[in-house]
Amino acid sequence: MTPSGAAAPLVEIGKSDDVGAWDRGEIEPRIKTILDRTVRQRATGPYRPKSDAEVIAMLGRFFAHKGYREVAVTQVSRMSGGASKEQFAFTFRHAGDTEGERLVLRMDPLEAIAQTCRGREAEVQRLMADHLPIAPVRFHDADGDLLGQPAVILGFVAGVTEPTALRGKGVSGMGGQLGEFAAKLAPQYIHALATTHRFDVANTTFDYFSVPRANSRQAAIWQVNWWSRVWWDSLVEPVPMVTLAERWLRENAPVCDTPVLVHSDLRMGNFMFEEPSGDFTAVLDWELAHIGDLHEDLAWTTQKIFGAWRDDGVFLVSGLLPRDEFFRLYEEASGNRIDPVRLHYYEVLNAYKCAVMDLGQAMRAAKEGNNHQEVVLTWLGSAGAVFLDHIVTLIGDR
Repeated sequence: MTPSGAAAPLVEIGKSDDVGAWDRGEIEPRIKTILDRTVRQRATGPYRPKSDAEVIAMLGRFFAHKGYREVAVTQVSRMSGGASKEQFAFTFRHAGDTEGERLVLRMDPLEAIAQTCRGREAEVQRLMADHLPIAPVRFHDADGDLLGQPAVILGFVAGVTEPTALRGKGVSGMGGQLGEFAAKLAPQYIHALATTHRFDVANTTFDYFSVPRANSRQAAIWQVNWWSRVWWDSLVEPVPMVTLAERWLRENAPVCDTPVLVHSDLRMGNFMFEEPSGDFTAVLDWELAHIGDLHEDLAWTTQKIFGAWRDDGVFLVSGLLPRDEFFRLYEEASGNRIDPVRLHYYEVLNAYKCAVMDLGQAMRAAKEGNNHQEVVLTWLGSAGAVFLDHIVTLIGDR
């Protein structure tokens, strides 16, 4: 079945065995901790980007505390890209490994476009390492107790996010072109989504994640409360359409029968591959991962801003394949059936999340000077209008 236009009715919320649509306290505990910390630390800025020398000193203390001797941190280089984490590549040597290993440090500035948890990122990547190509997690410091700010240290993975020959013809992740590699990448992309959604949530004990109740609206309300909290905590100026979208999302929150692992940002730009084979080398950016509704991932990747167009004008999901074909192949690979009503709901939710990030959190972080890329964050604010227009169209369709 190809998801299409069935109307989304208002649903009854607030039954005794379900969650209340307007219960703002209904939020995943670890997310509440992260958002509370953001507000608490905001006034300690502005944030100053780290120098190579500071990174070397931080890592030296960290590895010494971990019991390594004769530590050497060399070849430090700031990594470009990213509006969320400050990232450095470096080589780590110690008494037991004189050859060394190339690693990547991802650490939190005071504020970013998305406030997330390095403990969650490390945990989900370790859990998925046996299922998908993923950068190996070497260390993490969830609350910055040793490094001074929350961080995760990953193994370095080679690859590209767009073909070298087409580089510069679009922004990677937003309008990039995959050319002849699309046919090689599409099956691997479908496999990555299906594999993520098949992960055995029910029989896994999590340290940093909570699992919403099955056959309830908790999965949806947790997400609405997460991003509503971000909006009202970071508000620079009111935007009526954002408020309207929040109300619509609360009034139309659907039941999730079986919560699954949701990547939450699996799209063009967040998978790496090698040339010329086109083989995936890593599925990237698990920082927004949570347990929720599979339709959230599907709705996220079908957003126009994360895709591209063929020469004949057909939209390609994540620059890979047409929307109807994407849904058909996903259903075949996953065994899941796509509910058009839930898909539509999560299209609205994802547009809302993006508007909150661009017009709320990004603007607040830039205004306070609490990020190492204020110019990038300010530029992203211009994308907010795209998502507001998308919300109008989606809600207007119903």
